[in-house]
Amino acid sequence: MKNIFWIILILLGTGCNQNKDRKAQAAKPETDTTVFNQKLRITTQQVHLLPEAVEVTSGWLAFIIAQNEVDNFKNYTVNDVVSNASPIAEIMKNLQETLPDSLKANPVEARLSVLVTDAKILEQLSQQREIPAKKIATTAEDLALEFNNLKIQINELFLKTLEEFELELDKYEAPIDSMELPQDLDSDTLQQVSKKP
Repeated sequence: MKNIFWIILILLGTGCNQNKDRKAQAAKPETDTTVFNQKLRITTQQVHLLPEAVEVTSGWLAFIIAQNEVDNFKNYTVNDVVSNASPIAEIMKNLQETLPDSLKANPVEARLSVLVTDAKILEQLSQQREIPAKKIATTAEDLALEFNNLKIQINELFLKTLEEFELELDKYEAPIDSMELPQDLDSDTLQQVSKKP
């Protein structure tokens, strides 16, 4: 008799727990799938590399792959980003690891670190049990912006310094000796021209 009492008590206890689980699952809001089907809001303004920078990056395969992936973000939905989060993280890691020596500078390396960090965050968010669609969209949009910032830093490596710019201007200035003066100038005008520094 005691055994029957304990069996009934155990059955009632497990039955109550199952009802609580069902109520908890029913109380959870359903995931809004429209958020996952929305396209990313990627800025249409792109940074174009200087010709000198293009020469270096055209042989950098990891950069070309990363550029193509970021270009694809324009057509990506949040679902696409979730599906491609791990490959995106690999692409950005490869980009950092294969940085050419001619581009090794603190600002460029810092931008690459930010890109890798954003890509890893994106990967972690996409692997969560309840995927935060808005955070994924924001992180992906930030990743595209940071890639543009990387291109700005690469361009800055190839900008001429003020001294280089002045030297280039000096090359184009013709010496006064070689300039031909008009024949109809009077002597006062010739003296003024010759006194100029």
